[in-house]
Amino acid sequence: MRVALTVALLVCSNTLMALAWYGHLRLAQSARFAHMSLPLVILLSWGIAFFEYCLAVPANRIGYAGTGGPFNLWQLKIIQEVLSLSVFTVFTMLVFKGEGLRMNHAIGFGFMVLAVYFIFKE
Repeated sequence: MRVALTVALLVCSNTLMALAWYGHLRLAQSARFAHMSLPLVILLSWGIAFFEYCLAVPANRIGYAGTGGPFNLWQLKIIQEVLSLSVFTVFTMLVFKGEGLRMNHAIGFGFMVLAVYFIFKE
């Protein structure tokens, strides 16, 4: 149960983080938001990031072995990184249609899978 909850919360938090970090780049392409000032964009992103933290902090607390969860800190971090790249990939493919997924990206993700293997290896 803690594994699924940790992963689900991290997926949701990474979705919000992708929106906070990169969503404004897409909004800048629309006439309505093109002239938004940088301080306003920062405040908007921080507002979204607040909710990201409201999901990421409980995910780490639930998942961490020191608080009764199944993962050590190294495992939590590599799960976070893989989910972050996965969510970013889906976000980019859906929101930024011109940014294609290339072979070097796939190879990089393959190395991330190897990192997961080695981090979880006893």
